[in-house]
Amino acid sequence: MSLTDVIEGTRQAVAVDPANAQVSFTVANTLVPGTATVVDVQVRDHSFAVDEPGVLGGTDTAANPVEYALAALGSCQVITYQFWAAKLGIPLESVTVQVEGDLDLHGFFGFSDTRAGFTDVRVRVELSGPASRERYEELKQEVDAHCPVLDLFRNPTPTATELA
Repeated sequence: MSLTDVIEGTRQAVAVDPANAQVSFTVANTLVPGTATVVDVQVRDHSFAVDEPGVLGGTDTAANPVEYALAALGSCQVITYQFWAAKLGIPLESVTVQVEGDLDLHGFFGFSDTRAGFTDVRVRVELSGPASRERYEELKQEVDAHCPVLDLFRNPTPTATELA
């Protein structure tokens, strides 16, 4: 099935019932017994590990949570570029996204009231294909407006935590 088929099928399903546009995703995270920082993550039928580098007390067996957050942003950008290129009919041969983020560890360690999250995030997108620079700028504007993970980074999201 092509991306344009997915887009059209979703458009039709949402036109029939707007509730079809609402989706939920669930991820389960469990500390691996006997470790201080290794987390087993379960997503649908997939699993992966999360760890911290040695300098942050981990065993460096996997990427850490903030690296996965940056990876989520970069991956979502790549996918959203593909979707919007298909939707706009813009030919796209390749998409490469590099994401860098800066943290001030004062916040994580509680050394000061500095926020614990990223203080700056930079996204560099490289597109190749036969379209003009203007068309790729149009594509970038649409991706910036519609990328779900970019939206998470740019805007506050209602989030509730509870102790079970």
